[in-house]
This record gives sequence, structure tokens and C-alpha cells, in this order.
Amino acid sequence: MAFLAAGRLGYPAAKVMAAEPVGSGLARYERTGDLSGNLTSKGSDTLGNLTPMWAEAFCKIYPNVQPQIESKGSATAPPALTEGTALLGPMSRKMTASEEDAFEAKRGFRPTRIDVALDCLAVYVHKDNPIRGFTLAQLDSIFSKTRKRGFADIETWGQAGVAGTWANLPISLYGRNSASGTYAYFKEHVFLKGDYKDTVKEQPGSAGVVQSVAKDRLGIGYSGIGYKTSEVRAVPLAKDAEGALVEPTFENAIRGDYPIGRTLYIYVAKKPGESLPPLVKEFLKFVLSKEGQDLVVKDGFGALPGRMVEKNLKALE
Repeated sequence: MAFLAAGRLGYPAAKVMAAEPVGSGLARYERTGDLSGNLTSKGSDTLGNLTPMWAEAFCKIYPNVQPQIESKGSATAPPALTEGTALLGPMSRKMTASEEDAFEAKRGFRPTRIDVALDCLAVYVHKDNPIRGFTLAQLDSIFSKTRKRGFADIETWGQAGVAGTWANLPISLYGRNSASGTYAYFKEHVFLKGDYKDTVKEQPGSAGVVQSVAKDRLGIGYSGIGYKTSEVRAVPLAKDAEGALVEPTFENAIRGDYPIGRTLYIYVAKKPGESLPPLVKEFLKFVLSKEGQDLVVKDGFGALPGRMVEKNLKALE
């Protein structure tokens, strides 16, 4: 899947997958025996709708399983897995080296990352905003006070390229808090690890960002594409001034054309040479099944291509 340099923007770089439609070639889930116990999950708010959807469908197959799901941000997943207070660690970014090191120091092995869905990290404006789109440098100048991409500060919609009555109107900024993987991903890939402006109004959840922009005609914010509503626009983005503006679709992201496509993950504690607990293994097999990936699409995200599913199923063995 050719996403600009291996893993640079979040998707794997297996070019053999590039022409494969998302969600293709997926097998149906087959029930295996009886499962029971607490299915504990702590992590991503971006996956805060999808994880309960998976759990609800899974528990219909295994009614003796009790889900316990907490979605306060990706930063909460690594310590929960490290301390064993959760079996599943949903994340909208990869673990940092220090997070993996802390896990290994406690558990004696590295955590296992399972790809579970595709996302286009979208930039939202109010539905009435006529802006055509943004380059990554413009977004850096709008949201970041360090502006590592080298462009001048942008504070009004006119400076962002909107003419007429919008030109002198101030831009109102919305984003996530620092516990969020989306916050960290946007910071790394748009700001080149620069710093957010102090004027960004931090929201505790993905839906909150979109809802805030929907209520604020001058607003702009970023969130997963699965949270799009009719009251906002997910605007096209370009990698640079020479590039074309590209709509945030999964097909565009898979081709590497949309610049901030990403994979969503669930991390688990799998000791090398040993099987996962049956409850964890079967839940992840369900997530990677046709039924599980149909729920991905229902929630507005992108299903994994079949070969990507095969790779992750092998990681469960």
C-alpha cells in the first residue's frame, strides 16, 4: 500500500496492496467454542464509537463475555497494557519508543500492534465556509506557533485564501487534548513536531471537535473522517503548493495522494512464542472478519484490504 515512505504517514508501505479495494476478500467470522470473561479496553477516543460496536456484536456471539471499555485517548492505552489493567489498547497513532520501552521493562517483551481500520484525518470547517482547501504548510501556519514549514502566521480567513466578506474574519481553532493520538499525529505530520498555538480550544473527544466547528462559522478543527456530519465540510488537502487538492477518501489515501491518511490500531500483550488469551485472540479475529470490517465502514472509517487482514491475522498466531 504505497503511502509515501514506509509508515511515514501511518499506513503500511506494501505496494502490492495498492490496487486492492478496501474491504475486499474478507472471510466471515466463525464461532469457536464458549468464551467468557471481562473484555477490558482502554485507549483511543477516535475508536471510541467503533470499539463498543465491535464489542456489542462480539458479545452477541459470546453472551458470557462482559465488555469494559474506556476511551479517554490513545495515551491511556500503553500504561494500561503495561500494568495489565486492560487486554486491548486501541490507538490512533503508533506507540512511541519510550512507551514500548516502558512496556518491555515491565513485561519482558514488546507489545504487538494490530491494524484494525483505515482513517483519513480530516480538517473540518463550517459548511458555509467557501475555502477550497489547504496545503500542509497553510495548516502549520494556522495551527502551530512554531511554523516549522517556514510560512508566515495565518490568523484570518483572508490570509488562508478566502476573499470577500470572509477576508478579515479571524480563524477560530479547535483541536484535541494532549492525551489524544490524533493530537500527536497532527502535531507530528502537519507541524513536523512543532507546537500548537495557545489559542487552540482543546476538546476532550473527536466528536467534540466536529460539533464545535459546526456551531462556529469561523471555526476549523481536525478529527477522524468517521465523525463527519452534515454541518461541516471535510476540506481537500495538498502536500505542497505544487500539488493538487485531494479529497479525504480512503481510495485517495491508499494511493498516497491524500497526505494525512492513517491506520488505526489495537495493541495487545502477546508474549513471543505463546498464544494470546482466547478471548483476546477471538475478539481480534472478529474485528478482522467481514462482520468486523463491515462495522468499520458503518462507523465511517475504511475497511482493511484483504491482504492487510491476512498479515494481521498471522500476527495473532
